[in-house]
Amino acid sequence: MAAVGQPATPGISGWRVWLLAARPRTLPVALAPVLVGTALAVAAGQARVGPAAAALVGALLLQIGANLANDLFDYQKGADTEDRIGPARAMQHGLVTQRQMRRAIALVFGAAVAVGLYLVAIGGWPIAAVGALSVAAGLAYTGGPFPFGYRGLGDPAVFVFFGLVAVGGSYYVQTLALAPVVLVAAVPVGALATAILVVNNLRDIESDARVGKRTLAVRIGALATRNEYRALLALAYALPLCLWQSGTASPWVLLPLATLPRAFGLVRKVTPAANGPTLNRALAETAQLSFGFSLLFAIGLVL
Repeated sequence: MAAVGQPATPGISGWRVWLLAARPRTLPVALAPVLVGTALAVAAGQARVGPAAAALVGALLLQIGANLANDLFDYQKGADTEDRIGPARAMQHGLVTQRQMRRAIALVFGAAVAVGLYLVAIGGWPIAAVGALSVAAGLAYTGGPFPFGYRGLGDPAVFVFFGLVAVGGSYYVQTLALAPVVLVAAVPVGALATAILVVNNLRDIESDARVGKRTLAVRIGALATRNEYRALLALAYALPLCLWQSGTASPWVLLPLATLPRAFGLVRKVTPAANGPTLNRALAETAQLSFGFSLLFAIGLVL
């Protein structure tokens, strides 16, 4: 049953609806910090296959759960309307009911908790705290009494959870320790994950402002948001250089610089003249850049 004012999306039914709702194009962003955290554990000679695999599965489940929650809560708050120019959403097009979506959210987050119990048995209370905060953040981004994504706090939250928390947690469950280099290496991962959100919010400034969704982009305006995007990319590419120059890592850590041409192309794409479809492509390409950078970064840290 289609939502009022929204035509049903043709040709989508059954499991394809849930694939749409899971937003598979966002999932590499959840994989990237686990790759980097595991690479650091390998470099330290303390990598463990079981905890690494569990961290990977848990990260994917948390990302899917957050995507489903975002789909539901944005629909309930009226943020996903007929003038939205981003990719189709399941609730927006009436492809699932609110009851079905709530059940799916509970199922996915429940599976994440089950995986988390294994990691808690290994890592103890720090992992329990990180897991609880991650689930809460996934729900509170657009839901609950204080949806921080609606209050301009989405950008720092993504930086912390997809950078510091995810990289640090992936390393910790394998080594049961943390080191300063882990938090430094988490910075470019978090910066690129945040850059994806920045493009998303830049694209939606007008529609978000109309429904009272006060993202950071809405608060600071389009010009400052584009500058934020450039600064995040610059920060990401500066960190491998810092690790090499400080003697913390070998020259192999500079492998991510091979993606610089693509980064420059994205900066040129995210301009005042960019329309909705152009920003949709920039968003997808920034996600690809984030994963490619992180993969090369992980390889460089191991080598």
